Amino acid sequence: MPSPLVSAIVLNYKTPKDCILCVRALLKQTIADDIEILVVDNRSEDDSIGFLRNTFRDEPRVRFLETPRNRGYGQGNAEAAKRANGRFLLIINPDNELEPSGLERMTAAMEADASIGILGPKLLHEDGTIRDSYRTFPTILDVFIKRTFLRKYFTTRMRRYLQHGQDTTQVRDTDWLAGACLLIRRDFFEELGGFDPRFFLFFEDTDLCRRCWKAGKRVVYFPLAYATDRKHRLSEGGFLSFFTKRTVRIHLASAFRYFWKWRGTQSSRPS
Repeated sequence: MPSPLVSAIVLNYKTPKDCILCVRALLKQTIADDIEILVVDNRSEDDSIGFLRNTFRDEPRVRFLETPRNRGYGQGNAEAAKRANGRFLLIINPDNELEPSGLERMTAAMEADASIGILGPKLLHEDGTIRDSYRTFPTILDVFIKRTFLRKYFTTRMRRYLQHGQDTTQVRDTDWLAGACLLIRRDFFEELGGFDPRFFLFFEDTDLCRRCWKAGKRVVYFPLAYATDRKHRLSEGGFLSFFTKRTVRIHLASAFRYFWKWRGTQSSRPS
């Protein structure tokens, strides 16, 4: 397929069963004949890639890439983006399953409005709750409060940061969207320079959305399409888990890099 409408990128790291469900949902899209799927194994060092290749061995729309080492979320996706042929890139986590008409609705919305730079669907947990995948740009204090007992006392601040007062049924602009399921034009992704390689995991989505706004394009929450999302977060854990959980240490290290990169600039998007 030389020029598909969408190149969907699924980054696998030791989650082949989730990845299979994600890819199968993409193959059931109403515009499935106009997409290519690039599955990247981010040096899982297990049976993932063989399992995945065998499952989709007869599916020409699915291509496989293997990274020589685990370079993290952003750079793992970037490896596939370099080889993508689609007009749009769909960056989707393996634990997300997009509804059958989701991609058609998302691409139609972006094609109808050139001002949209990044668009993300509603993310639904399996129990029906909605993930707060839309956020206000954080301050250092927001990140600290969210990870400690202080969130019980700073409820108004957390409500603002997590946008819990917003209508989850309305299409609207937001500061940034979680990178679990994002649609972006490939040429714009390249114009932005892709994900910043200084972020191994976490905050690369916040940073990308911030650069999107800086470039004069909008970040849009689009609940007219939805994807199911497993109810677990790699960054879960309070501040004390810094000493016991590697992903929490990575999260805090990425936070430091993010705030250092954007030091001296306002944390709000252009009005």
